Amino acid sequence: PTVTPELEDSVFVFLDRLRESGVTNMFGSGPYVQREFGLGRRETKDVVIEWMTTFEKRPPVKGDQG
Repeated sequence: PTVTPELEDSVFVFLDRLRESGVTNMFGSGPYVQREFGLGRRETKDVVIEWMTTFEKRPPVKGDQG
């Protein structure tokens, strides 16, 4: 699937929650995203990199201490 802005938002929320859970280092988050959203490796890599590079600029997820 193509990563639409809406899908990207959903993936970002998923990644924020995955980070909060401490289940995996975020560099290992790709397989979780692929499994949850059915994305290919390239799309997953692109959206995870976008999440990482914009993380500091986005408001924290509700319940996040940062």
